[in-house]
Amino acid sequence: MARLLLHFGLPLRAFDLELTLPVEGTVALVGPSGAGKTSVLRVVAGLLEPARGGVSLDGRSWNGVPPERRRVGFVFQDYALFPHLSVRANVAFAGPVGDLLERFGIAHLAAARPRELSGGERQRVALARAVARGPEVLLLDEPLAALDAHTKAEVRGELRELLRELALPTLLVTHDYEDAAALADEVGVLVDGRLRQVATPAELVARPADAFVASFTGANLLRGRARRGELTEVTLEGGDLLFSTDDAEGEVGVVVYPWDISLARSHGDDSAQNVIRGEIGSVFEIGNRVRVRIGPVTAEVTASSAERLQLARGGVAYATFKATGTRLVPL
Repeated sequence: MARLLLHFGLPLRAFDLELTLPVEGTVALVGPSGAGKTSVLRVVAGLLEPARGGVSLDGRSWNGVPPERRRVGFVFQDYALFPHLSVRANVAFAGPVGDLLERFGIAHLAAARPRELSGGERQRVALARAVARGPEVLLLDEPLAALDAHTKAEVRGELRELLRELALPTLLVTHDYEDAAALADEVGVLVDGRLRQVATPAELVARPADAFVASFTGANLLRGRARRGELTEVTLEGGDLLFSTDDAEGEVGVVVYPWDISLARSHGDDSAQNVIRGEIGSVFEIGNRVRVRIGPVTAEVTASSAERLQLARGGVAYATFKATGTRLVPL
């Protein structure tokens, strides 16, 4: 597979974007709005000129190469389809149509206009148009943001298979960590123009570099003061005492993921060292799981567990989790 290398600096309005990032396979850039993610795509596409450094593909510099001469397939957040052209004509604008309409499951829509298509269908047209260019690199800007939750799950699976099939260096940006984790081989967390961490999705969850990375990947983040012992003891701001197998001293962020938390209505015998007692706050379903707020933490349990514990009725519950699943990160 080809190797795309990004190594450049670009002054933006609020900060300088400084990036060194090799892209082999699919790499996702995640982070808050305004972090510089889309600017990275525009530099690769040749739509922005960096102040220093640049972009290369397999050692070939793209510095000074205009956008039309870069073999880049770019799928924009709003898909940027031509409203007056048919599906076939939109794809043909970029290159030979060939079997792309069949390949993307849109052959029956060949004569339709974009306004007649669903969100998922528009995305397939945009992807087919990007592939029609015969790209060496694929860029995806928030590829699933315009889709409703049901369509997103379906299209996410289709897109994952397509990226594997294409085997191109692919850079996608998103604010949704779940999308990034499902689609990318590696994920880079970009904040204010700097990469906080680049790792596999599993590595980011298991060993977040800092508090921001942890919270962005879906963790509960609590503040406390750590004291070394056989297990590290952490006294939270609210007074609760927790334990972690991580070594730390002083002010720390305590990281625990919702799916590592068990819930109970009473405090019984449990192998978990950490217990937080709190009022049941919000209770809402996400797919076949239920997220429940207990005091300062959010837990994720099965729908059957939520029903058995009668969590929707409110009251008090106990959130328990193990010291081995409690990460400590710098603040």
